[in-house]
Amino acid sequence: MSLGELTDRGAVLRAVEEFDRIGRDAFLAKYGFGRARSYFLVVQGKRYDSKAIAGVARGVERPDLGAMRPADFSGGEKTVAQKLRSLGFEV
Repeated sequence: MSLGELTDRGAVLRAVEEFDRIGRDAFLAKYGFGRARSYFLVVQGKRYDSKAIAGVARGVERPDLGAMRPADFSGGEKTVAQKLRSLGFEV
């Protein structure tokens, strides 16, 4: 499992939609993520926990593999931030 499997900007936006629909705390609890401390995805001026969004987006894009869990990958500049920026997002 890797973030390399996340290639669809639309999958990220669908994860953001779920985040907005159920709320931050419910989203993080549902997928087992903690709150971000340093890296946030910014969409239309709103901040989102970048690692959680990326992990869930991978599952949106690849339902056969499902969402990545927090222990499956590390967050931060060299991983999540770089991947989201490569898809055209602000982090």
